[in-house]
Amino acid sequence: MSGKVSYLAGLAAEDSVARQYEDAGHRIMARRWRGRSGEIDIVAEKAGELVFVEVKASKTHDRAAQSLTGRQQQRIIRAAEEYAGKLYGRTNVGMRLDVALMDQMGAIQILENALMAA
Repeated sequence: MSGKVSYLAGLAAEDSVARQYEDAGHRIMARRWRGRSGEIDIVAEKAGELVFVEVKASKTHDRAAQSLTGRQQQRIIRAAEEYAGKLYGRTNVGMRLDVALMDQMGAIQILENALMAA
């Protein structure tokens, strides 16, 4: 049962984060986009810039941040490059990679440009 609870909690966290990006003027282009390189929780766009968002939820923001491994970061970067390549035919487009942290109280902390493409 905890697997299903975790899955549903993850969806709820992603919904909250997507709403926050929309409230800030972003257009949500994809949710849980999956390519050969991996999955991206949220793809948003604002003023021509693509924003790729990894959502992490845990008891505290610190614990959520600690759950993002180096291997996951590399997967997200590759998936973002794959998405941009499919959308624009190239990867040299305006983009940033954010991490959105949600604590058990539902407070969201967005770390812009938290992941840097190589």
